[in-house]
Amino acid sequence: MATINRTHLKKLAAHEEARFLQLHPKSGALFEQAKAVMPGGVPMSWMAKWPGAYPVFVESAQGAHFTDVDGLEYVDFCLGDTGSMTGHSPAPTVTAIIEQMKHGFTAMLPTADAVNVGQELTRRFGLPLWQFTVTATDANRHSIRYCRLITGKSKVIVIDKCYHGSVDETFATLDSAGNTVKREGNLGAPVDLDQTTRVVEFNNLAAMEAALAHGDVAAILMEPAMTNIGIVLPDDGYLKAVGELAKKYGAIWIIDETHTISVGAGGMTALYGLKPDILTIGKAIAGGLPTGTFGMTHDVATRIKDKTSREIIDTGGIGSTLAGNSLSLAAMRATLTQVLTDEAFAKMVPLGNRWCDGVDAAIKEFDLPWHCSRLGARGEYLFQSTAPQTGKEAADAGDFELEQYIHLRMLNDGFLITPFHNMALVSPETTEADVDAHTAAFRAMCADLVAN
Repeated sequence: MATINRTHLKKLAAHEEARFLQLHPKSGALFEQAKAVMPGGVPMSWMAKWPGAYPVFVESAQGAHFTDVDGLEYVDFCLGDTGSMTGHSPAPTVTAIIEQMKHGFTAMLPTADAVNVGQELTRRFGLPLWQFTVTATDANRHSIRYCRLITGKSKVIVIDKCYHGSVDETFATLDSAGNTVKREGNLGAPVDLDQTTRVVEFNNLAAMEAALAHGDVAAILMEPAMTNIGIVLPDDGYLKAVGELAKKYGAIWIIDETHTISVGAGGMTALYGLKPDILTIGKAIAGGLPTGTFGMTHDVATRIKDKTSREIIDTGGIGSTLAGNSLSLAAMRATLTQVLTDEAFAKMVPLGNRWCDGVDAAIKEFDLPWHCSRLGARGEYLFQSTAPQTGKEAADAGDFELEQYIHLRMLNDGFLITPFHNMALVSPETTEADVDAHTAAFRAMCADLVAN
């Protein structure tokens, strides 16, 4: 198989860095201003990870495309890392938001849209009862608190190299001896992670049962397929076996579908016929407007009710003044019923496969030791020749230097992919022409990589 000449890679990267500066002078000027008012010149610290000397500043975005302040147009395969999975500013969501804005943003009271959204979420995912939050992070955090409340247990099981937003309990990993420790880059952890968390590898049922056997696990929080470290797909029967183990040991099974909704309108829960006790989701379901939600079984809801008091229900660390606000619920109702529909996924999933087919063809043509994984409307390549089975394997298949070059090259060529890994997502507005243009650009990039 072809190997990457690192000296040649550095020359290619230097060329793209110079090209980036030439293409983006207005973004550069804004970045200089931004450094005076924001640490690192970015609104959030992780934005510094974008390739290039500074982030591209966006002027406008519509559908599957956006334009930067230098007037350059891009095909967006990042789509806000799922937040804009609908495409930017989908017309039904925009219409619903504008209409609701005339009638109030938030009043700490329910609207009819809360009922409509709850009914649609039940249709998709099967869970009968729903609560709303501001983000999927909050949905996960609140779910964990409820699980501790109703089980009387302290520990949460998470998957090694997982991501569930900024939930403290989830920033844990396994050290070389198999101990739970805080993950690299975990900032200001309030307690040692082994006090709150047990970490197990994805696809390892024996490890899952061993972690549960201690008898102190309140919840298992997991994605049905790993996404944020790289796409890691479940082995046959793995997910249903986890659900059975949760029941056996009295733990609550929480499935986070925030990214895995890419497989279809009901996510992997519907696709695989899963029966979680709690399901969390956010990002895409309101067209990019910040929101989240978590659904639960009647049994979980009854157990919560039995453990709570109306007198102090507002002081338990669950909820937010803006949770379930009328604006976000209007956006959710329009997005779920008119944008991210079954019909939309019938278009998006084949386009996701088309994107992966193009990547696979270039990998094969240039004999690169890479692999492209598929997850419905989502695809991702990583730098090993086989599909990863665990989060650690996916992490070990990363190559930051190579990723930075590829991301910058593709950006300069007019394509945005997710900055934290080599992942692409298609929206209902993405076209075959968008995908095929990426295929051509990706092939040209691969050809340059091996031409030394």
